[in-house]
Amino acid sequence: MQEYDFLIIGSGLTGSVLAYELKKAKKSVLVIDQRSHIGGNCYTENINNIEIHKYGAHIFHTNKKEIWEYINQFSDFNSYINQPIAMYKNKIYSLPFNMNLFYELFKTKTPQEAIDKIEIEKYIYKKENPKNLEDQAINLVGKTIYETIIKGYTEKQWGKSCKELSPEIIKRIPLRFTYNNNYFDDDFQGIPKKGYTKIFKKLLKNIQTILNIKYENIKNEIQAKKIIHTGMIDDYYDYCFGELEYRSLSLTTVKKNTDNFQGNAVVNYTEFNIPFTRIIEHIHFTPDIKTEGTIISYEYPESYTKGKIPYYPINNQKNNTIHKKYLKLAEKDNIIFTGRLGQYKYINMDQAIEGALKLSKKLI
Repeated sequence: MQEYDFLIIGSGLTGSVLAYELKKAKKSVLVIDQRSHIGGNCYTENINNIEIHKYGAHIFHTNKKEIWEYINQFSDFNSYINQPIAMYKNKIYSLPFNMNLFYELFKTKTPQEAIDKIEIEKYIYKKENPKNLEDQAINLVGKTIYETIIKGYTEKQWGKSCKELSPEIIKRIPLRFTYNNNYFDDDFQGIPKKGYTKIFKKLLKNIQTILNIKYENIKNEIQAKKIIHTGMIDDYYDYCFGELEYRSLSLTTVKKNTDNFQGNAVVNYTEFNIPFTRIIEHIHFTPDIKTEGTIISYEYPESYTKGKIPYYPINNQKNNTIHKKYLKLAEKDNIIFTGRLGQYKYINMDQAIEGALKLSKKLI
């Protein structure tokens, strides 16, 4: 039986940063992953010299200089700025909710004109004590923006009518009264020039890593002083308190015999009757590369069932109560559950790194 200081289950961003920091502190570490590759959902695959984001678009962004400097140890980043656009009834609209969008919808040219137009709509359609997401969204931005940009996209994403969704899902909608299409407000933003997988290879260099295997298949062959699990906590405990709910995605990737299919990395399709939520054209993430043809991915939201990839936790009262029960069980068993799945909450890449760094310091 082999013995390690730490067994880390999952080679995504949280698990890989933890492994790197613990190894740097002279701890013995084993990383295992049930997938056939490292990197979790950040994994990129090079096809025709294009770095394909296999599990959807991943744009690194953060306001914290120390996190930006940390990730830049492992790769050079380009200066990519996320500027998605929306397609609704065959018309193009700017994102996020900014002056370009307001002009396209209302023909308003100044911030005050846009504010006045939105306030009038909010007043006309206001719902006292909103009972669902639709009422809440209209109270925040008015009917035109809601129906054009929010309604269909949200219903596809969640698989439910906005009238069935809790108003808590949308507590605020940031409105920008500037002509600025930068989706993120963060000071630092970019994409690794050679893809995310190269980062994970550096993080896990000289660390024993076993792929295509689940913990229960090797738990009798290894011994670890501490287990860190970045996967599904309900799956680990065989769903003894019930299943946690998720939304999943499927992506259909297609090669196109053109150098530029849609002119932008991400185009959101906000009509409900178009089944995919967006088209990703990967070449625009790293536009300096040379290649023949382009590759696009259609992104389809779908219900999660066992065997699919759990993307988005559904953080309602029922699920959060179940998750707390599992955490108490993990505490009793002296197992750390962390990362997006272990914590059962959506976290950005910079938050995953920050959390892993804090945990590694505590463990060391």
